[in-house]
Amino acid sequence: MMLGTDANSLIVYEALASEARLNIVRLLLQKREMHINALAEELYLSKAIVSTHVSKLQKAGIVGSRMRRENGGTYKFCYIQQEFMTINLSPEPMAAPYHEVSIPVGQYTDYEAWPTCGIATTTQIIGQYDTPACFMDPDRVNAGILWLARGFLEYKIPNYLYKDQAIKEIEVSLELGSEAPQVNENWPSDIRFALNGHSLGTWTSPGDFGDRKGKLTPQWWHSDVNQYGVLKVLRINADGTFIDGQRISDVQINDLNLNTATYWTIRLSPEEGVPGRGGLTLFGKGFGNYNQDILIRYYYEALEAK
Repeated sequence: MMLGTDANSLIVYEALASEARLNIVRLLLQKREMHINALAEELYLSKAIVSTHVSKLQKAGIVGSRMRRENGGTYKFCYIQQEFMTINLSPEPMAAPYHEVSIPVGQYTDYEAWPTCGIATTTQIIGQYDTPACFMDPDRVNAGILWLARGFLEYKIPNYLYKDQAIKEIEVSLELGSEAPQVNENWPSDIRFALNGHSLGTWTSPGDFGDRKGKLTPQWWHSDVNQYGVLKVLRINADGTFIDGQRISDVQINDLNLNTATYWTIRLSPEEGVPGRGGLTLFGKGFGNYNQDILIRYYYEALEAK
């Protein structure tokens, strides 16, 4: 579920603005399913009050329910309907025509990878752990996840613009995180973005997340390695370069000379860090919390005829 600044999102914010309702969510995540009586007993609240709280969570789409008979009685069993939510406070995309390209995470055109590193499809590890040569395996185009402690990844973006069209904004959406030995939620990594050799700025990933399995992460995937990342949206336009609406540099779209090139090259690279931080994990379809690869949109406008 994507939350923003609209009225529909306000219902969700209001539903979560209560310690009692947050406790209900916590219990349902732990137990997977509980009926109203059990929730009331656990929280030391009356059944009527718990029913009111559950109703607000249901209206927001966070909790679902079903009636079921148990021990000769019929009970309302509650469960979590939306386990993952994303808050996006950045401006809405431009109201302009655009091209959209989805690039599989394994379809990089250049790379450097240093251990700890690895690459996998949704069914198996490609090659061996901590072996950079595996990044050249032909099966890499089917990868759903890859990670590296140092190095970079480069992807080519085809330019479908005609000569009478001018690019106005590029939007890059991807799920990523840090790379720690095993997992560590407190493992910051400064990840630099560059386009056609121009540094766009950095975003600091807070950690390498493994406290729970990603929504899409396969069941066979080991629990002590990367499970999910954070969905980030990079935008470059006439005002500068932004991550989720927060400026990361003054680089503007016109600084990049993109209109005449047949393709553009985007590079992701973790900055060389001190011990206890760094690395990059990139999630694609079938891994993490978002069923997408690197999703790119570029908005354009028609040039006036001379």
